[in-house]
Amino acid sequence: MNRTIDWNDQRAFLAVLDAGSLSAAARQMGVAQPTMRARIEALEQALGVRLFTRSVRGLVPTAEARALGDAARAMARASDAFVRAAASPPGLAEGVVRISVSDFIGLEVLPAMLVPLRQGHPALRLEIDISNAPANVLEQEVDVAVRMYPPRQEALVAQKVPAIRLGLFAHAGYLEARGMPKTADDLRDHDLIGPDRSPAERQLARALFPGLDDRRFVIRTDNHPAQLAAARAGLGIALVQRAIGRRDPQLREVLPGLVLPSLDAWIVTHDSLRTLPRVRVVFDHLVAAFRAYGKDAVREVGR
Repeated sequence: MNRTIDWNDQRAFLAVLDAGSLSAAARQMGVAQPTMRARIEALEQALGVRLFTRSVRGLVPTAEARALGDAARAMARASDAFVRAAASPPGLAEGVVRISVSDFIGLEVLPAMLVPLRQGHPALRLEIDISNAPANVLEQEVDVAVRMYPPRQEALVAQKVPAIRLGLFAHAGYLEARGMPKTADDLRDHDLIGPDRSPAERQLARALFPGLDDRRFVIRTDNHPAQLAAARAGLGIALVQRAIGRRDPQLREVLPGLVLPSLDAWIVTHDSLRTLPRVRVVFDHLVAAFRAYGKDAVREVGR
């Protein structure tokens, strides 16, 4: 095997592995398809192995290619982290910071939190990775993450923030038409918005509403922003982060005295990144912002 391997050839390999075809990978990398083919052939020659076979569905990775996929992704993450670090001048809170959040946090909670951060540090450039699949902070795939579970790796630094309170909410028009539930039993006569196939969330729904007929869940989706959108459209009652539900003038809280679970939350970064000015500023800002977010929900509950 030729150990002098072009990193661009490895990037091309990863693009084809993920995209499934030369043409899609070429578009992703912004190069011509012949260039992409040449890079794959060069890598196969350097490694001395066949990486892909052709089929009617495109390029199929060989067993050797699948075995190399994780290593290539780790190198890509390291390259991205290198570029982010290089874009940040020493001692200054500027450059690129990549943040990982869940779909609901990324769409409904985080944007408002970032306004004062950008006003105070206009030289920061933020990349937002929105996914319910956790990004790999340990391998520095992202710089900062908002997680709903505590990290277990010693190399990670985590700050617990106040638990995120949940509540039941429905559109004012829906409640005018169907009436406001007075007790949990009254929910048997209402349309509910809830989980679809997630075992954990279906279990939570059964625990919250024991004995409730599944047919009451007229809208099912595991996407939390979609659940909120359905409630805003007047389709039924949904479980929503209380601070968001109470800020929406279209929504009304249902059974505010009902005891519901809360979501624990942590702000996480890698120990080696914590002292970088750009990362420290974002980390500390998110800790303060989520503390205020939790306090707002507590004040709203007591009002």
